Amino acid sequence: MNSRRDYHSNRTALFDGIEEGGVRASAYSSHEIDEHDNDLAMEGLQDRVNILKRLTGDIHEEVESHNRMLDRMGNDMDSSRGILSGTMDRFKMVFETKSSCRMATLVASFVALFLLVYFLTK
Repeated sequence: MNSRRDYHSNRTALFDGIEEGGVRASAYSSHEIDEHDNDLAMEGLQDRVNILKRLTGDIHEEVESHNRMLDRMGNDMDSSRGILSGTMDRFKMVFETKSSCRMATLVASFVALFLLVYFLTK
């Protein structure tokens, strides 16, 4: 556990001078940091790089999944739009014909359908 604490303190000391994109003077000189501390710092950086690589891979997979889902949704909306367009064309045809018999049949069908749904849900 002590070596882990030393590793953390060495890593903190190594990166202590980096702030907001600039480097400030550190309390440690380059002569005081030995090769072992550099290796430990490199391992820490490698771990962070690996974590970031996995994270970006996961983000990429998630974006691809959402793109596929949006494509399917767009295709479903297009097919729904086609069905509704056909239905609207049929309604226009029915309403454009001045046949009172067809209009009465249409109104009676809607009323019967409404009553049927009303009594089935009650």
